[in-house]
Amino acid sequence: MLRAVIFDMDGVIVESEPLHHKAYYAMFDEIGITVSSDFYSIMTGKSTINLCRELKEHYDIPQTAEELVSMKRRHYDIIFENDKSFDLIEGVRSLIEDYWKNDLTLVLASSSSMRSIDRIFTKFDLNQYFKAKISGAELEASKPHPEIFLKATEATGFKKEECFVIEDATNGIEAAKGAGLYCVAFDSVHTKKQDYSKADRIISNFNEISFDRITKLI
Repeated sequence: MLRAVIFDMDGVIVESEPLHHKAYYAMFDEIGITVSSDFYSIMTGKSTINLCRELKEHYDIPQTAEELVSMKRRHYDIIFENDKSFDLIEGVRSLIEDYWKNDLTLVLASSSSMRSIDRIFTKFDLNQYFKAKISGAELEASKPHPEIFLKATEATGFKKEECFVIEDATNGIEAAKGAGLYCVAFDSVHTKKQDYSKADRIISNFNEISFDRITKLI
């Protein structure tokens, strides 16, 4: 029986990846490195600190990973405050409310920092629906490691067989499956170069996993 849903944030609840992309590339320009789109795409879904650690090692950057994180966040703050088009992904609020009204427990499992998570949840008044929020930035391992989803499952208070994950990135799907969870891949118009072959189900519209429909699948 389905009792809980674990949501990724970026690419599922909000499409902030374009904002992060702009912030990262502004940071790349600031430190004078050229990062290919292919290299950037394979890092999608990782926490900022782990991504910056990989950048530092790969490009032999003199700044510390922590300094790179601060630079990226500075650029992101400016973009976040000034991008008037930034909004929830179409249909996700209705989906969240649908699950909540049907007594499903909702937990967030995002690679973003808790600062970024809280900012998004406050802006769109989402805290009322979620039992817990897990930040990958506060964990030892990053997606595709399953740690974040193991902790998220624990936070639901239910067995993994009673939960499922909504993800949009290859690393997140691998992490969810590594944790032994049913995983729905959300293939949005913004998605690029992600592998959904390990997902249990692929959707392009949240109506496909409304409460009435998903409970017949799990």
